[in-house]
Amino acid sequence: MSCPACGHRKGRRQCPALRQTICPACCGTKRLVEIQCPADCGYLSSAREHPAAVVRRQQERAVATLGPTIRHLTERQQQLYFLFHSVIARHTPQGFGRLVDDDVAEAAGVLAATLETAARGVIYDHAAQSPIAQALVGDLKALLDQVREQGARVFDQEVAITLRAIEKGARTVRTAPDQQTAYLDLMATLIHTGPPQEPAAAPAAEPSSLIIP
Repeated sequence: MSCPACGHRKGRRQCPALRQTICPACCGTKRLVEIQCPADCGYLSSAREHPAAVVRRQQERAVATLGPTIRHLTERQQQLYFLFHSVIARHTPQGFGRLVDDDVAEAAGVLAATLETAARGVIYDHAAQSPIAQALVGDLKALLDQVREQGARVFDQEVAITLRAIEKGARTVRTAPDQQTAYLDLMATLIHTGPPQEPAAAPAAEPSSLIIP
């Protein structure tokens, strides 16, 4: 029986997401990209525990590049960091727009400024100039509201610190003017293989209590 994902190779792996047998090549290349794998998929777990050498090198480069921007985050803040990036990875601008690093930096900075203002006792919603960035702000705020509704005690100041780390990464990772998605590409490597195991994060000041949506 041919693989339903590519249509020509022989299916050899039972895919719990597609409920069909697919070929190893499609399992490896379309995992979490075109195929929404469940968390309990054995092939997904195995890939995360024992990634291919090329994937491991990509992840190590991403960790080395992003390390200076996130190593100061506590464990809770790192959880928030990757939660926010799960939303950023899914964000699709309306129309023909494309999400680029500048939009991510502006959205993170704007929401951080709003939270920093609130922490000082002033309620004021800062707004992004880019419509794409402003739409992303709405998605990030919705995630924060969802986390809080589920009972997690998340303070404005610690969220702002996390967002400033995202802003800094999106503004500093680029090494050439035409690299509009250098930061997003690095984060895609980490999101698809799991959070980095190495940057040297500061120890958490208190036990983590975030609830992952």
